[in-house]
Amino acid sequence: MNLRIKDVIKEKGMTITELADKMGINRVNLSNMVNGNPTVETLNKIADALCVPVTELFEQPKKDTVSITCPNCGKNINIKVE
Repeated sequence: MNLRIKDVIKEKGMTITELADKMGINRVNLSNMVNGNPTVETLNKIADALCVPVTELFEQPKKDTVSITCPNCGKNINIKVE
């Protein structure tokens, strides 16, 4: 599942530096967390600082597509539902 932290930061009219300041951490550390694989604890802290539910930080599946994982190669396959 893809994260949309950067999008939410922009939607809130903030910069990553402003969010880092609000969280009381270094901008570089926050950037590394956002670009890496953040823990659930980190996601909760980011969501709290942005005043959004943690689910808002995740890309929502499209309603007209279904995604499955290929059992052979492991890639996601999107199927359009009509």
